[in-house]
Amino acid sequence: MPIKSRIKQASGWLYLTSSKGRAELRGSGVILMLHRVLADDASAALPHRNELCVGQRAFEGLLRWLPRHFDCVSLMDLLKVHEQPRGNARPKIALTFDDGWRDNAVNAFPLLQKYQVPASIFLSTDFIGSRQRFWWESMGETLWGTYGEQARHHLIEQLRKIGRPLPAAYFMNERCNARSLSLARYLQSLKNLSPQALHMLTDACPTESMPQAMDYEQVRELENSGLVRFGPHGASHALLPFLDDQSLDIELQRSHDALQQGCQQPLPVYCYPNGDHDARVRARVAAHQYPYALSTRPGICRGQDDPLALPRISVSQHSASRPLLLAWRISRGGRA
Repeated sequence: MPIKSRIKQASGWLYLTSSKGRAELRGSGVILMLHRVLADDASAALPHRNELCVGQRAFEGLLRWLPRHFDCVSLMDLLKVHEQPRGNARPKIALTFDDGWRDNAVNAFPLLQKYQVPASIFLSTDFIGSRQRFWWESMGETLWGTYGEQARHHLIEQLRKIGRPLPAAYFMNERCNARSLSLARYLQSLKNLSPQALHMLTDACPTESMPQAMDYEQVRELENSGLVRFGPHGASHALLPFLDDQSLDIELQRSHDALQQGCQQPLPVYCYPNGDHDARVRARVAAHQYPYALSTRPGICRGQDDPLALPRISVSQHSASRPLLLAWRISRGGRA
């Protein structure tokens, strides 16, 4: 293990066990942000998957580790920190998952049940119960070669035609991790493409046999357990600040209506797709009767935070498999 990683883990341990660290966390809350839980940890560890994916083994280890240092509570219980003064209670931690991936139901939920840890899942409602696909997953796996060379070369050609050729590093790196890192950086660069372009590129990818998102039967099963609640993460996963006023209201209302029909008790919490928001978006979210909203801004949740821009700490395969690295990130307010 690199010496830098050892130092970070030692710092994380000191933060959790020192009087200074305990005092800082006392009465605070930590909202963890996850996306996917894959069956295979080695697959989750590749750089183009690492930030969004956690392997089942690492996730189980995390669920065992968290109660040693935190009270694992539901998101709504944690948000009471906004209504209460700092006290002597142990720090609270809540798990959130973005998008509504099918593997949340297949791989994560059995472990949440095993360890009785509550969680909140924020659904991009257009995807639930449909074969509509998330572009970054479809394109990332196609470019990685998961669906064969013909599909990979076809997508590379489509990307070249729209003026987004892949970097030379993607082709030149023979080492698996280096090539994966190049792909991860490239996928990040595509986030500023128009929704139309991303839809066209997703259509150029092969159709997977299994839907990527869970369906409403799975939503109801998880909800009936009493451990999982659901909230909105947009309808189409559009980035809200880039929508005009009418489109923004339609997007907010569509996700709201879908959850009202598909869930028993949707959360009064909005989760911004990609974490993107501005003053106009926050005002419209509040107008749609959401008292809370989640961002991707790193940080510990305290009473003085804007309830419509709550911070979270992201969890990757790297930090989930080494929880003291996660403790180090918490000590730095989520900054890497």
